[in-house]
Amino acid sequence: MTVDVLTHDEETAEAPVSAPASTPEVSASEVSASKDSTDEAAVTESASPASSEGSPEPAEEEAPKPKRGRPKGAATASTAKKTRTVELILTVTGTADGEWQAELKNGSKWVAKGLEIPAAAVSRAAKELHSDLSGPIDEVINQAREAQAAKVAALEAELEKAKQALAELDA
Repeated sequence: MTVDVLTHDEETAEAPVSAPASTPEVSASEVSASKDSTDEAAVTESASPASSEGSPEPAEEEAPKPKRGRPKGAATASTAKKTRTVELILTVTGTADGEWQAELKNGSKWVAKGLEIPAAAVSRAAKELHSDLSGPIDEVINQAREAQAAKVAALEAELEKAKQALAELDA
């Protein structure tokens, strides 16, 4: 742009004049470079928004160029496919006697409650899920097995005593 064009625009700012669409915008570096020749160019550039009050065409000039990258409102208007998550809660509870129960909850609704599960099935499931799960569960199952074995031994000893007491009564 030349100084003549800028001063001409300033003089005709009162009358609506359509500016050609191919008029290039002057960047700050161009204005500072031409500042040595005249300060009037910088004043006219800063006054140019005021001169566009009555003309309908500057709206086309002021229209922002499409920016690269993701738009600012992309978080709300995302076109990416959203994955639906399902909340399933499986609770497996074991007792010292080796009895295991399972409960399944889908969100806030109970799907199954109080299902009896064999200890072997719990052990297999834990091994398939993860080794960090199978270790502690197998320890609990082994402790329950040892407790049951001790209980069986005590009951067998009691049965032997009862048989002997019966045999003495018959004799």
